[in-house]
Amino acid sequence: MSRFQNQEIVELRHGDALVRVAPQFGARLLSWSIGPEPVIYWPDQADWSQLGRVRGGNPLLFPFLGRHRVDGQLGEWRDTRGTVRALPMHGFARDLPFAADVDADGRGIRMTLSDTDYTREAYPFAFRFEAQYRLVDAHTLEVSLTTANTGEEPLPYYSGHHFYFALPHTLRAQTTLTLPPSERRRQLDDGTISAPEPGDAQYTLDDARIHDRFHCLQSIPSTAVQINCPPIGKRIEIDLQRPGSIPWYAVTTWTEKDTSDFYCVEPWLGLPDAIHNGLGVHWLAPGHGETAVLRINVVPAGR
Repeated sequence: MSRFQNQEIVELRHGDALVRVAPQFGARLLSWSIGPEPVIYWPDQADWSQLGRVRGGNPLLFPFLGRHRVDGQLGEWRDTRGTVRALPMHGFARDLPFAADVDADGRGIRMTLSDTDYTREAYPFAFRFEAQYRLVDAHTLEVSLTTANTGEEPLPYYSGHHFYFALPHTLRAQTTLTLPPSERRRQLDDGTISAPEPGDAQYTLDDARIHDRFHCLQSIPSTAVQINCPPIGKRIEIDLQRPGSIPWYAVTTWTEKDTSDFYCVEPWLGLPDAIHNGLGVHWLAPGHGETAVLRINVVPAGR
């Protein structure tokens, strides 16, 4: 364990790459840097007493992601028996401690969350949820999310990531986001999901059409998602087609303010309220599990 902002954390290293992770705080990836250059944003002054409100890192979204409503009431969901339960936005995993095992070479970590009396109040299922980070090399981070049904009845879930990529807000107009074939959707004020509209192959990050939008993938992507900021020589590729991975459903784009020095590009397995609208909900049979894998590659300048 290492100390960072007066907290005990785990550091992963490979060459010039440094990844900081806090297993006891929702298995949160805090930051990733290559030498002095940040890849994943983390604020210098983070309020660890309210970590769920900190803008940075990669909060893990499980068992459901996004906002849910029952009869207009935000933060509730209804199961197949008609029982209504409270569940916070993006689920509870990001607020709970995970057990952790660090790879012997110090380049990877596996963190696990299992059901408890507390989780079964909001989500009455037996599960094992595992997040794994590993530095493949100094410029490549592989991330996997594995969900297993350890109970005796079908388990619904749809998990996802919330990566905060470090990008100067002043360069959004000069930074492009390139996507595989997709359709744009969003969540409306009443909680429903908008009808799909054709997505573009490329946007700039100052484009209002991608603020808080779901880019639903029309097929298994054969090309990577790319974030390209030429003024600082930064190109980030997110490979969503990894061997052994289940298909990703959408890539969500969001940022907080015009002056935020981050932009979120978030691979998701479903859409908000999927337990009610069916858009991406997964049902795992008892004893079964599945894994969603991606790789983030930071392409060195000049390549």
